[in-house]
Amino acid sequence: MLDLEAVRLLAQPARLRVQEQLRQGPVNATTLARAMGWNTGLASYHLRQLAKHGFVEEVPELARGRERWWRSARVDRRLPPREEQGPEMRALLDQMVRLDLVTDLEGFAAAQLGLDNAAGEAWVEQLPYSRGFIEVTADELTEFYAEYLKLLSRYRRPPGEIPPDARPVVASFLAYPPSAPPATDIDTAASEQQGGAAEGE
Repeated sequence: MLDLEAVRLLAQPARLRVQEQLRQGPVNATTLARAMGWNTGLASYHLRQLAKHGFVEEVPELARGRERWWRSARVDRRLPPREEQGPEMRALLDQMVRLDLVTDLEGFAAAQLGLDNAAGEAWVEQLPYSRGFIEVTADELTEFYAEYLKLLSRYRRPPGEIPPDARPVVASFLAYPPSAPPATDIDTAASEQQGGAAEGE
């Protein structure tokens, strides 16, 4: 479970850029510094901070001498119940969500523009997108989210079990009660156009 210090670290904008580099494969301080436009000392600092909280782990098979390589690690990112979070943690979490949303939207748009360059990859003919509408209680929404996390976990495999033609894919989940009822006819059409399921998916 994440504590306040770990949340402070994750709420830094630089954290998103480091995570993006880690999605592309292992890094060391030199390769991360080159990608981020940092010096190696700053890159090493960020990697040490991430390692301190278990967000990255060493890749010993890539090590040469004192050179250390790092990759993303699986860590329990559950949060304390909201009533135990406190004002600072809640504010940091809100900031994390905003940063993640902006990054995801920019990444999705860039991926759409780059589809022509990926024409040779038969599995990515179009990027899946669905905007649905459901009517649930607060408890049911919690259950819905838990089911999504279970589905996500099914496709998180150890490195040795990942198919050779697999690629890292960002999967985001967003659900919120709108200030006004959504235009369900538009939502359904958008889902069907993109190959997703209909409303209530």
